[in-house]
Amino acid sequence: MKIDNILKGNHPFIIDGGLSNVLEAQGCDLDHKLWTADLLDKNPDAIIKAHLDYLKAGAQCITTSSYQASIPGLIGIGHNLKTAEKLILKSIQLAEIAIETALKSGIVKFKPLIAASIGPYGAYLADGSEYLGNYGVSDNALRDFHRERIEILDRSNADILACETIPSFQEARVLSEILFDVEKPAWIAFSCKDEEHLSDGSKIEACVSIFRDHPKVFAVGVNCTDPKYISGIIQRMKASGGGNKIIVYPNSGEAYSAKSKTWRGLSDPKYFVEMSKEWTKLGADIIGGCCRIGPDHIRRISDLLLRTNVNRSNGRPG
Repeated sequence: MKIDNILKGNHPFIIDGGLSNVLEAQGCDLDHKLWTADLLDKNPDAIIKAHLDYLKAGAQCITTSSYQASIPGLIGIGHNLKTAEKLILKSIQLAEIAIETALKSGIVKFKPLIAASIGPYGAYLADGSEYLGNYGVSDNALRDFHRERIEILDRSNADILACETIPSFQEARVLSEILFDVEKPAWIAFSCKDEEHLSDGSKIEACVSIFRDHPKVFAVGVNCTDPKYISGIIQRMKASGGGNKIIVYPNSGEAYSAKSKTWRGLSDPKYFVEMSKEWTKLGADIIGGCCRIGPDHIRRISDLLLRTNVNRSNGRPG
């Protein structure tokens, strides 16, 4: 995969943080079933600005606003199929605009990657199910839900298919089957309730093993999970993932209430950056953040790792 050639020269590779917190900081109201995807139609400029904030912070890859932009979800609020497809593709186009702007203005010197966000079935339910995995639906239902959006994004200008916050063995297995037929490289990031189990209680090792030697999946990892569990998760994934890269982009460790759609607690960029040092030593190849991890976190991680690479290469950024 050509993606491997890109990652070899950037270790660890830095992706962005949470999109929702940056949009909320702009004053956007995300209290909607489609969450950040609601802005694809209502306020696309806010999404572009959020992407730019991360590019300025040093992210080498930005993740699109398509996490909750599924075909059933968009049709469910009144869009027809054609418009739903256009809105999903628009998430890629907005990322492209941000990258073009960053390149022209000199914010970045090398073209960042675009990861097309593919949220779990639970994101469509919009009830916090991605942190439980107890959908109670058939494999066919999951297959029908995921396949159409993945096919749309696979035809787009995105560089990577990012399957995120996957909470169950069942959904991981179904995604594995679908991804055999795509053209683009993909990563799989699970949501975990501790350092041994996915949100549905499945063993991490069993879920990671599904993607061992998968021809299209180049990285496995974890996102939207408490950072205190990440070190243990990395070690388990390294032991079970074969040659796959390890990607970690946890949340800030704050508590989220799906009922009230609010967060409790405080995030500390210094604490997050200190933990990222350990994750790198344990073998994380790709590092970023999820909910409540913002540009300041990414900037500090990027600055730290740039200094480290300069020191290791006797003054030449590595």
